[in-house]
Amino acid sequence: MDKRLENGLIFIFTIALIATLGSLYFSEVRGFTPCTFCWYQRILMYPLVLISAIGLFEKNAKIALTTAVFALVGGSISLYHYSLQKLSFLQANAPACGDVPCTGQYVNYLGFITIPFMALVAFVLIFITSLFLMKWQKESK
Repeated sequence: MDKRLENGLIFIFTIALIATLGSLYFSEVRGFTPCTFCWYQRILMYPLVLISAIGLFEKNAKIALTTAVFALVGGSISLYHYSLQKLSFLQANAPACGDVPCTGQYVNYLGFITIPFMALVAFVLIFITSLFLMKWQKESK
């Protein structure tokens, strides 16, 4: 297997694992109750750990399309969720999200880094790396 492909798989696995452990830290250790949009993001991030681990174990970079789709959908939800938190005109019409409002910000590091922002960064990194994996696979044929 091409070293670039293997490194890409390792990178996707590492980012997905860190994001998963981070979300579990915020809910299970810090006691933050996830809102509905946080759950949707988790639903799309958690399988990426398993998908990328299997791809890495099998040395199969063909998982790139799957990881790209998961990351694109998850990133779109993260971007919308982050926009709900930071754009006042969206906050006024924000959907009800169960017990926890989706506009709430448990953390706000440096004035802009919230939990959905961290998820967005992870999804973007996974998406971009997935695109590179697909490109490198074509080049190696």
